[in-house]
Amino acid sequence: MAKKTQQKKTPLKPTLKLTIDTLDNEGVGMAKHERKTALVQGAFPGETVIAEVEHEGRTHLYTQLRKVVRNAPARTANNPCKKELKCLSCPLIGMKYQAQLEYKQKRVTEALKQQNLGTDEMVAPTLPSDPALGYRASAKLVFGRKREKVLLGLYQRGSHEVINIEDCPVHHPLINRVVKIVREEVQRQGISVYSTRHKNGLLRYLLIRVSPINNKVMVTFVSNFRDLQQLPKLGKRLMNKVPEVIAVHQNINSSSGNVILGQDTIKLHGLPDLIDRIGDIRLRIAPEAFFQVNSLQATRIYALVREWAGLQKNDTALDLYCGIGGIALHLAKDAGRVFGIEYVEEAVRNAADNAELNELKNCRFLAGDAAEELPKLAAQLPNLRLATLNPPRKGCSEELLHALCELEPKQIIYVSCDPDSLAHDLRLLVDANYRIERVQPVDMFPQTAHVETVVKLVLKQETDAE
Repeated sequence: MAKKTQQKKTPLKPTLKLTIDTLDNEGVGMAKHERKTALVQGAFPGETVIAEVEHEGRTHLYTQLRKVVRNAPARTANNPCKKELKCLSCPLIGMKYQAQLEYKQKRVTEALKQQNLGTDEMVAPTLPSDPALGYRASAKLVFGRKREKVLLGLYQRGSHEVINIEDCPVHHPLINRVVKIVREEVQRQGISVYSTRHKNGLLRYLLIRVSPINNKVMVTFVSNFRDLQQLPKLGKRLMNKVPEVIAVHQNINSSSGNVILGQDTIKLHGLPDLIDRIGDIRLRIAPEAFFQVNSLQATRIYALVREWAGLQKNDTALDLYCGIGGIALHLAKDAGRVFGIEYVEEAVRNAADNAELNELKNCRFLAGDAAEELPKLAAQLPNLRLATLNPPRKGCSEELLHALCELEPKQIIYVSCDPDSLAHDLRLLVDANYRIERVQPVDMFPQTAHVETVVKLVLKQETDAE
């Protein structure tokens, strides 16, 4: 008689009982365990939790939250997300909103202290977002397939497993409507989905951009190859079911890497761009353009920059990392001349179009590396009252900051999306004879650990320097 083959059981992962001490810079709970730091996303300071160890490193334990034994006072009674521990994109969504704002203020304060730049009193309370849910006006989602079922959402952290996201609480309601219809139609029409393993299939990503003030939507299908049969039909069906969709595009990306957008974009239906409005400035947003995901908070930041700048008609202003011109165009309402510099050529074209759209003729936008362009511009910058900086997460290059300080603008206003790179750059500016006057955190991304910060610096007078 043949022996029965026994199946190997998957070994159980060890579980730990932990007390959370603090949050790291990504909003993940931290606890000490046997000379190592355990990371527990979704757990907050003061809580006792049961967590399952997913991976053990030399200094850290990476865990999955299984149960909260004792709640922190900061934990909300009604978590709006059912997929928090699968998606992992919003580590603070279980935290009361006021506690989130305090955490972000503290995050900025500690970053500045690390560079010996200030005290607790220097950093103002974080400006809240209203609303704190449904605020995201753009989404980049990935297509997947599992057991013949079409998936549309986000990759689970550390894997290529796609989590369906049809009712995300931080997405604008129009985004959720579009996602639901697209997934259903791709399933119904039998459109192929790209496989990262086999490198085949049509649909790779779905990009959605909403103008909250106009209640209009632009959709871009990112495909593995050019298709003018299935995707136009899909786009038409979507526009019929969601009339707010006024533009549908196809972007072709046949690369095997993780870059979302390819070089070529084709308009399938509707308008070539989405028109949005930030404050009293109209913006034409192309399918490939980057723009802030929280339009209402972007409006507050641009208004804050304009107010702090206090420009007059004989003043000149510089906007570095100008993107599609959001800050520059607001400054142009008051200044005599505004120069914007941006590395991405397509963004510069968008910025010039937006200046024309708003009938602002005192703006000039340049494509190139700002550190190289600034010396060339020096002769064209009389009465340089202001320079604004709005760099990516890594901050500014030292070459750029040195080139800027050579021009000695009377004020610098720095808009940052990362407190650590901000503090590093502020240290260089302070050492170059600037004084920090105001620091204002702004909650651009509620439910996440990210914080935007606006800082005003002024050039010290000779009497101040003595």
